[in-house]
Amino acid sequence: MSLFARILKPVVAALAVIFAPVPPVLAEEPPDSLFGALAAAESADAARMIADDIRTHWARSGSAAMDLLLQRGRGALEKGDVQAALEHLTALTDHAPGFAEGWHARAHAYFAAELTGPAVDDLRRALSLSPRHFDAMVGLGVILDLTGAPEDALSVLNRARDIYPHHPETEAAIERLEARLLGRDA
Repeated sequence: MSLFARILKPVVAALAVIFAPVPPVLAEEPPDSLFGALAAAESADAARMIADDIRTHWARSGSAAMDLLLQRGRGALEKGDVQAALEHLTALTDHAPGFAEGWHARAHAYFAAELTGPAVDDLRRALSLSPRHFDAMVGLGVILDLTGAPEDALSVLNRARDIYPHHPETEAAIERLEARLLGRDA
């Protein structure tokens, strides 16, 4: 990508956000019925479908401009362009501070940039806005474990498991942490 294109791309995205009429972000939490169904799902496949429905709710900010910033930030992160992801997602959190998924997504970008402190801050912000955000809990648990707080990590992961018992990463992480905390190798 040319230098001109690298400079122009974030400028265009920023201008779109600045000059687009942006209604207040009206993101709503997924309905309680989805969380009840998730906790009661009898199989991992059924749970995954319900979790995907919940994630779809979380990804809707109520503003097309904010949804576009989320999409661009995630896309940049998937391509390995962490700096562009951080730029898009910081614009998102600046303009939609009440949108939990923006904080969660930016935490992923911070983690990819090896900035664990800001990642933890963003995950905590996401959880303050969306207390049942099981993906944010799992991310926080992973970081807490990596940074030497296994008891805190275990607590957060147990909360995530209560919400999403079939989460593909949670059970193995909990077993590893419990084994380590009891002095056994996992």
